[in-house]
Amino acid sequence: MTDSAGLGSPTARTTESTEDHLVAVPDTPELSAQIAELSSGTAEILPADGLADKLRAAAAQARPLRVKLGIDPSGTELTLGHAVVLRKLRQFQDFGHKAVLIVGDFTGRVGDPTGRNETRKVLTAEDTQNNSATYLDQVMSILRDEPELLEVRRNSEWLNEMTFGDVLGYSRLMTVARLLERDDFNKRYNSGQPISLMEFMYPMMQGLDSVFIESDIELGGTDQTYNNLVGRTLQSQLGQQGQVVITLPLLRGTDGAEKMGKSLSNWIGIEEPPNEQFGKVVSISDDLVQHYAELCCAWPVAAIEASNALLQQDPFAAKRAVAARIVELYHGPEAATEASQWFDKKFRHRELVEENLNEFGLAEEEQLSLIQLLVDTALCSSKGEAKRMVQSGAIRLNGDKVAAGTDMVITTSLRGAVLQRGKLQAVKLR
Repeated sequence: MTDSAGLGSPTARTTESTEDHLVAVPDTPELSAQIAELSSGTAEILPADGLADKLRAAAAQARPLRVKLGIDPSGTELTLGHAVVLRKLRQFQDFGHKAVLIVGDFTGRVGDPTGRNETRKVLTAEDTQNNSATYLDQVMSILRDEPELLEVRRNSEWLNEMTFGDVLGYSRLMTVARLLERDDFNKRYNSGQPISLMEFMYPMMQGLDSVFIESDIELGGTDQTYNNLVGRTLQSQLGQQGQVVITLPLLRGTDGAEKMGKSLSNWIGIEEPPNEQFGKVVSISDDLVQHYAELCCAWPVAAIEASNALLQQDPFAAKRAVAARIVELYHGPEAATEASQWFDKKFRHRELVEENLNEFGLAEEEQLSLIQLLVDTALCSSKGEAKRMVQSGAIRLNGDKVAAGTDMVITTSLRGAVLQRGKLQAVKLR
């Protein structure tokens, strides 16, 4: 892993772009395949022909593209949701391009305001340092750790070195009107919710990362479109070729309702044990299988098409194949085989084997609502989630689906019953 030190100058190698002077040549089969694979699974490419143009220019110049991805180390565990953009970054590496990973040890102290209706808690430098060490260990299970393919930078390298005069100079390039175009800032402003100047500075700080590392392409989730376009704009204003912005869809969590997030208990960690990963993936609804196949499996286009065809014929077989592939990516093929065998031993024909279940004791004289019981048994993380699971038909009692809207009273008369969420999560009441 190359951890490049030293303050880079934002003066551009691309001030006068070589791309502007290239003679158009026909795409080779290899270049056409590269464009198709790197475009696959993306939500948006801005500008639309930007990726193809960058790849053609790189081929003509015989140089790799610099593909940026920024991560703010705000926590310690990476999920399959985080891995979506990391897998795309790995795909660029596999085609010979350089991944430039920005560890937001400075911006992470501020916290990305995207999607927030209040100011985030400020992290300390020690917090971000500890989190980034854990993040990088996990990231390296996805990316290729080779000097010619990976450069790791911390944005404190340049952001810590700026004077207040530097900050004012760069601030001149941003306007409040432009910042209020952001949907979340606009909503907070119109509803009278405070927005700190520090939060207003976040898009500029992230954009300056692109300037200092001179990125050709920036990857991010669809929630990062605004921030990444700021980077493109700042590059252009400072004499560089603007980066192409590529966004990836946000992975829906195991509940199918919200994007995957640890606060919603609908996540799957990339370091979770193989059996847990396999079981969680197999428990997703059929309508999520294609979504996970496209975003989590790092399959080429042909393999994704084959998975989608299998989904039409045998949804459960397609789901198992996706689960096995995910375990294989993070734990290896042997672990994937063992997890599949474990699943077959523990579950028969998708029915839970009662002797393998955890038990939950019902106290004498105590009367619990079904919603509260789902929380107490840890089948759901909150009453809100429990209500959503009942509403979606995911809850069963002794194999019978609980009708939407039901919140029955649970008493000791139900000792011996099996309370079940989905196909794999259940407890036996005693």
